[in-house]
Amino acid sequence: MLQCATVSLPVPSVSMATRTQKLARPKLNQLRFPDRRSVYWLDELPHEKIGPTTRIELTPRWSELCRSKKLYTQAARSPIWEVSEWALRAVPSKRVCSLAQPRGPAAGWKPDRPLTAPMNGGTRTIVATARICQLSQPKRRPALEDSDHKSKPVPLTNLPSKASAHIELLSTPKQDHSKFGGERSVCWPVSKAARSYVASQRLLEISTPKERKALFEGYDPYTVSRAARSASPSPRIYQLSTPLPRKCSMK
Repeated sequence: MLQCATVSLPVPSVSMATRTQKLARPKLNQLRFPDRRSVYWLDELPHEKIGPTTRIELTPRWSELCRSKKLYTQAARSPIWEVSEWALRAVPSKRVCSLAQPRGPAAGWKPDRPLTAPMNGGTRTIVATARICQLSQPKRRPALEDSDHKSKPVPLTNLPSKASAHIELLSTPKQDHSKFGGERSVCWPVSKAARSYVASQRLLEISTPKERKALFEGYDPYTVSRAARSASPSPRIYQLSTPLPRKCSMK
């Protein structure tokens, strides 16, 4: 025989149903009051002040912070203190002894050289040659006869020199072209024929701009005409469209 188990569903309480109904309500439209005030009346009036000022009660923490710090009158500890008996009897290990040793200099280190090195007897009794005496003399600068003050040394660029033939060729100014007619005046008179000229019908047709529709009227500037699609370029156009050999990279 089969036994059917009955499952009892929880019945929502009255408070839960009330909460669900409250959340299901639409939010109030706050924009229906366009002239809203920034100050509103309170339901209850505030309590009247009894004293002239507000009474503030100190907390235990504030009272602790208000107290002055204690001054320690105890004498300062001496820098020399007694060593305990166990510290006097302690025996250091090999590791402690190795760490207590001062660090030695690096390999190849040499002590500082003294500032004044001692001179040997041969250096102190040496006699300078005529060439060394000549090199030790200061250079003499040529002074002007009329001026009393010292003159500046003349740079090498101001010394007289002769230019080469190539430099003279480069320094020669360029000449005007044989057909150069001089600068044209800004204002020039217009001929009588140009002033009385009448344009032909073809010139008027070419000078008239093409009438096209606007973009919002359905004009497509990217449309290619049927004649342009069936056109065949001439040999000259092929020649102009071919890139230069120096701009073609070999792959």
